[in-house]
Amino acid sequence: MKRTTLFAGLLMISAAAFAQNIKLPAPQKSGGKPLMEALSERKSAREFDAKALNEQTLSNLLWAAYGFNRDGKRTAPSAINKQEFEVYAVTEKGSYLYNAKENTLEQVSSEDLRSQTGGQPFVGTAPLNLVFAYDTKKMSDEKIAYADCGFIAQNVYLYCASEGLAVVVRAGGIKKEDLAKAIGLKPDYAIVFSQTVGYPKK
Repeated sequence: MKRTTLFAGLLMISAAAFAQNIKLPAPQKSGGKPLMEALSERKSAREFDAKALNEQTLSNLLWAAYGFNRDGKRTAPSAINKQEFEVYAVTEKGSYLYNAKENTLEQVSSEDLRSQTGGQPFVGTAPLNLVFAYDTKKMSDEKIAYADCGFIAQNVYLYCASEGLAVVVRAGGIKKEDLAKAIGLKPDYAIVFSQTVGYPKK
């Protein structure tokens, strides 16, 4: 075996070893502001501090968005309980698929893909961009899928309002084809929205 081939193989093995899942802490399902206060304070923001969210906040946020809350049911409703969505967390350190059953983040890319999640300048520096993609085989009606995605996005809004985080949902400027390829999206899945989350910029 040539030295260059051996070296390349070792690099691949090394990269694979570092592409590990992140086991999130159990989501905290109590506390936060009362619902009416969260609704009152819900708003969109387009300025974000670059500080990364800690793992506990990330766990709470993702559970609120699309976790399981009872008997295999999600925190967000879906038509005929299709549960057709997958949620991706795109950060500076890489992109991850949220596995709600295991409460883990499964790394799908080690690259910084934040700038591909939208056309606005802030998406490339905000700590977190969520990407929502749905299984077109599970849900063939695009309009219903968009409605289901709205429920997830609203959960994120309410969690952020409760915790004093900045957030905005976005539909335009997403480089959908490039992003889908970069995160290894299955051919039957389609990206709908992105949603930026972070601490308010002071």
